[in-house]
Amino acid sequence: MSNPTQIIDDFIVQTKTGLFCSYGNFYLDPKEPVVNAVISHAHGDHAIGGNQNVYCTEATSVFMQHRYKKFAAADFHIKSYHTKFTVNGVEISFYPAGHILGSALVLMSYKGVNYLYTGDYKLEEDATCEPIEFVNADVLITETTFANPETEHPDAVAEIKKLNDVKQNIMLGAYALGKSQRLIAMINQHCPEKRILVHHSIMPFVKIYEQLGMQLGKYEVYDRKVMKNNHSDMVYIVPPMVFNSYIKAINVVRIFATGWKHLQSKNEVQLYISDHVDWKAILETIKNVAPKQVWTTHGSGTQLQSYFAPNLVVKLLN
Repeated sequence: MSNPTQIIDDFIVQTKTGLFCSYGNFYLDPKEPVVNAVISHAHGDHAIGGNQNVYCTEATSVFMQHRYKKFAAADFHIKSYHTKFTVNGVEISFYPAGHILGSALVLMSYKGVNYLYTGDYKLEEDATCEPIEFVNADVLITETTFANPETEHPDAVAEIKKLNDVKQNIMLGAYALGKSQRLIAMINQHCPEKRILVHHSIMPFVKIYEQLGMQLGKYEVYDRKVMKNNHSDMVYIVPPMVFNSYIKAINVVRIFATGWKHLQSKNEVQLYISDHVDWKAILETIKNVAPKQVWTTHGSGTQLQSYFAPNLVVKLLN
């Protein structure tokens, strides 16, 4: 007879469609439409439209319905944090992931073993989303976007205060969902002399944040005349596509908020504000979750594997 608390090596496997749990017949953040999708958060690389059953938080469902309209899902099964529910025999519950509003760690319990999938997550303070809640698990399935000992994200508050040293108008590139709302709140708090203009394509997400109870502070919808008639202390927040297409924009300082160094190289000011965990934060997460094994996804886990060998099993799912 097998040990009922034994970790199942193939409980979660990587497929072309995404991370699959055959024991519960569901996918975690699938890349193609499926029957049962457990979705950690609403970013497009984790939440696509067209799934039949989507299990997620309320905020995630609202963002998906805005983005995909009637193709968001056939049925949403909206779950609050800490509420247990079952998908084909696997017990699941969500915990805040600290990544964006509504983002969730996914705790899966099956035959006495707890598996915790992080989705994307961060540990830093962020007034625009629920702070991360650590939970113990036998297996931690962590994203490893920045799992490199040489990667250390600087303090986000110190980074945003760089904008105070720029008197010219700023074109600030940022992802429309999550990053833009965080930046609006941070600029209002730490750069009070700045006047914030927001690109029209970002506005629906800003309004959803406010409808869900997040106070971001002052901002205005972008008006070309306002930008033209004011030559200092304006911050125009635009999505990446607009930022990249306005490569020759004049009379503005171009800044892009990201943790990726290669996206900073051509900008006049580097603004390292990331919504992912760096190396130290991953180590801190492993310490708090106290898993028997770590499985890695969304990036390379080879350096974690080397760091913990032979004391902790680190398995690469991708």
